[in-house]
Amino acid sequence: MSLLLSITIFVLFGAAFVFMNLAIGAFVRPKVPNAEKLATYECGEPAIGSSWIQFDLRFYIVALVFLVFDVEVALFYPWAVAYGAAADLAAKVGMTVFEIRKVALVDMLFFFGVLLVGFAYLWKFGYLDWVRSAATTSIKAQYRPGIDLSREARVDREI
Repeated sequence: MSLLLSITIFVLFGAAFVFMNLAIGAFVRPKVPNAEKLATYECGEPAIGSSWIQFDLRFYIVALVFLVFDVEVALFYPWAVAYGAAADLAAKVGMTVFEIRKVALVDMLFFFGVLLVGFAYLWKFGYLDWVRSAATTSIKAQYRPGIDLSREARVDREI
């Protein structure tokens, strides 16, 4: 019962800490509303037109590729630390240092290989090319007679 009580107290103190900081921030921060602060994007870029536009997905692809390779680099560090301490691990497990290091190297090469396959896929299909040809960026839609795709894609049309 004491474990449940300590977890409950921990959760209550954590929630109280979060809400207390939010309340203090609401009272302390300056309240100077202006047109720029009330804009949709407060990043310095003016919002032009409707938000319902066709957005180039390559921005998201670049961000996702960065995250994948960033996580890969973050996972290399603990692997290198464990690889360096192979002698201690070998003594605990009952294997030789060479066997431990061989397993660790094969594991990391497999991990790196999976990432290289993903990178090759992105490269092959041109997702890493910032300037792509019109043939690869055309609208892939089935043609239906009587439908004008250029009119359908416009946001400012009458409904």
